[in-house]
Amino acid sequence: MQVPLQIAFEGIPHSDFIETQVRAEAAKLERFFDRVTSCRVVIAKPQHRHHKGDVYHLRLYIVVPGAPDVVINREPAATGAHEDVHVTIHDAFKAARRQLQDVVRKRSGKVKQHEVPPHGVVSALDPVTDHGFITTAGGREIYFHRNSVANNRFDQLHVGQKVRFSESEGDKGPQASSVQPIGKHHLD
Repeated sequence: MQVPLQIAFEGIPHSDFIETQVRAEAAKLERFFDRVTSCRVVIAKPQHRHHKGDVYHLRLYIVVPGAPDVVINREPAATGAHEDVHVTIHDAFKAARRQLQDVVRKRSGKVKQHEVPPHGVVSALDPVTDHGFITTAGGREIYFHRNSVANNRFDQLHVGQKVRFSESEGDKGPQASSVQPIGKHHLD
């Protein structure tokens, strides 16, 4: 880190043991991303409850160059999972490591791209035999049956309508196993 780790205690006295755990967890962060500019940790115990143990809040601010800051805010859970300061620290740093891993993946271009389903235009409909054909951008014709149209909307389809579909191999060639009409706000 370019700026030394900052640890603040709010509502609780300074603890060397807690500080040591925070420093160990912060050191792990640099294994995931070695360009962390700064890290500030605030450990707080804002209230005293008489029926249950005290809860801990942990705020974590991590600055990395060329990416949005990583901000983790662990407020007490209704389950009481943050009654143990060590569990709170571990959970917060675990979430921070996941976010730093996302930064690394984005920078290396390893962000998972979702494949866009095939698109086409309804080129023929035969309501008597409950089937139709979709013409793809490449000029192929894909058969589909009434049962493959999403939400029982076969009767609402019209020739020239844009659709997306899942293709499978049928007995007589390619067929659409699911057909979904594309709304006017869909981006191709």
